[in-house]
Amino acid sequence: MENKTLRYLKYFFSHSSKTFWLLPTTLLTISILLIISLYLLNKDNSITISQNKNIEITPTQIRSIEDIGEWEFLAISDEELVDTLRKGFFGDSELVRIYYGTLRLGINLREAQPGWIRAGQDTIVATLPPIKLLDKDFIDEAKTRSFYESGSWNEQAREQLYQKAYNAMLRRCMTPSNIKSAQENAGRQFYHLLTSMGYDHVKIRFQNR
Repeated sequence: MENKTLRYLKYFFSHSSKTFWLLPTTLLTISILLIISLYLLNKDNSITISQNKNIEITPTQIRSIEDIGEWEFLAISDEELVDTLRKGFFGDSELVRIYYGTLRLGINLREAQPGWIRAGQDTIVATLPPIKLLDKDFIDEAKTRSFYESGSWNEQAREQLYQKAYNAMLRRCMTPSNIKSAQENAGRQFYHLLTSMGYDHVKIRFQNR
């Protein structure tokens, strides 16, 4: 009986020892195989973070700029002393008047051509309408004064004097240098507008007149 018991114990411990070491070895092998499998499956996969530097401007943003409408960039105050003389049999009649006016130069964004503002790569280009006289009724008739008046003058004669002053103001104020000054001011202000909207690279151009 004792010999049987000893043989049984020897058999049990010999097999238990094998089982004890076999289990960790098996788990380790499975873990290694799992790691190798995951590596092989994902070795060609990668995550790349890139920055899109292309500029985009939405139709809503374009409409919001166009809704500004008229934008004044230069105001020029002027006064003109004009006169007219009428010769008569009993003497000459003379009318001298002083006219005051303010000519406002700028653009009307509603006159911009389709596609006037475009974005390409990292630059936004705006082609503005040409500088123009925003208000054609620039003479302040409430300030008009008669400097000298002799004889009688009808409304037609006074209207002719008004047109003379009007044309004189246009010649004096709508000069290439004043138009250039208005363009330069428009370029600066439009540049600040677009950069404030988040665009760093801005080019401003003007349509041909």
